[in-house]
Amino acid sequence: MAKIELPDVKDIFLEYRKMQLLYQSALKEIGTKLEILNDEFKFVHKYNPIEHIESRMKSEESIVRKLMKKGQDITVENIERYIDDVAGIRVICSFTPDIYRIVDMISNQDDIEVVRTKDYMVNPKPSGYRSYHMIVKVPIFLSDTVVPTRVEIQIRTVAMDFWASLEHKIYYKYDGHAPEYIRTELRECAEMISFLDSKMLAINEEIHSLKQDDMREEL
Repeated sequence: MAKIELPDVKDIFLEYRKMQLLYQSALKEIGTKLEILNDEFKFVHKYNPIEHIESRMKSEESIVRKLMKKGQDITVENIERYIDDVAGIRVICSFTPDIYRIVDMISNQDDIEVVRTKDYMVNPKPSGYRSYHMIVKVPIFLSDTVVPTRVEIQIRTVAMDFWASLEHKIYYKYDGHAPEYIRTELRECAEMISFLDSKMLAINEEIHSLKQDDMREEL
């Protein structure tokens, strides 16, 4: 992807870096909550719905690119107002029902405000992309104030993450404008991934059912 020419925003991003403390703290808060919820679920149900968690901060170039695309001036105020995914966490699950389990667990936290959600499981993007996105606010307690800070949470299966990662790399090579036949093949691959998720879930449920039958026989 071609590198864009950045406006003179040195002073703006000097101020923005002070905000990064809030975003980084919000990532830690959400990450810790998810780890605790996963540990609790494993203790109670003998099964952990989360395979692993990844976090990232949006680069300054990406922030500038997004504001320019939205037709907004490059200011700290506009970063706060128009960029929801400065801080992002990706939660990778084993099976599709785990996605909604995690959504419920996050939504039930008293100190987390769910700002909005996008269910790309029910309504995949035209590219075939599937995932569940949440924008949440988590309170960050500083020495003299509390600052609600936004974090984007993406929740998807291992298979969905595999597809999304490769799709991103392919589109990067074409600067976001892949030929139609490539887009068609990617959509077909997304359908295969969805089928794979369904098959793996069915196998897992069958194994669980067999284990329960074995336990009944032992009794």
